[in-house]
Amino acid sequence: MNQKQVEEKIIENYKGEEKMMILVFAQWCVNHDLNPEEIYVRAYPNQASNPALKEAIELTVPKEEAGDVGDQTLLGVLSLFGNDDLAFVVTEEIQKMK
Repeated sequence: MNQKQVEEKIIENYKGEEKMMILVFAQWCVNHDLNPEEIYVRAYPNQASNPALKEAIELTVPKEEAGDVGDQTLLGVLSLFGNDDLAFVVTEEIQKMK
């Protein structure tokens, strides 16, 4: 593999992992009867339309069929991708649930 191919592979892997992070977020929201788009817009008001989020929402399953997505798991995944603003809003929601 040349340098360009390596860089493309790294980018491809990152995008795949980012999609998984978005799906984890969306499923967590569904599991807690929250609207993922509303939570996302609170964190990123200038990014109202996010195609990756819409795609992830379509892949979620009803909470009765979903596995548990722990609060700390979600926060850890968001942290890995530097989504601090989203993690902050998620933390607010977690506090409301308690």
